[in-house]
Amino acid sequence: MKKIVIASIAAMALSTVAMAEVNGKVCASCHGQHFEKKALGKSNVVQGLPAEEVAMRLKGYKHGTYGGAMKSVMKGQIGKYSDEEIDAFAKTINTMY
Repeated sequence: MKKIVIASIAAMALSTVAMAEVNGKVCASCHGQHFEKKALGKSNVVQGLPAEEVAMRLKGYKHGTYGGAMKSVMKGQIGKYSDEEIDAFAKTINTMY
């Protein structure tokens, strides 16, 4: 019984982490499939930026301390993710697409 409970807890934890990951495909509509576009012709290209810079900008959007005209759009997109999820996503952004 104890093994079943532990296995169930572990499975729930893994599924929660998987569900909480940043969905980078949503970004493609504005930033391009490979993050090669300026979003709506206004932002910088994300592709090629260091992970630290991407994370800093995304966290800034989330906390309302970064961004210009598209600040509110980005805050709505990224606000639901933890800083840890943002860090992990930033590290993979230029390798996953």
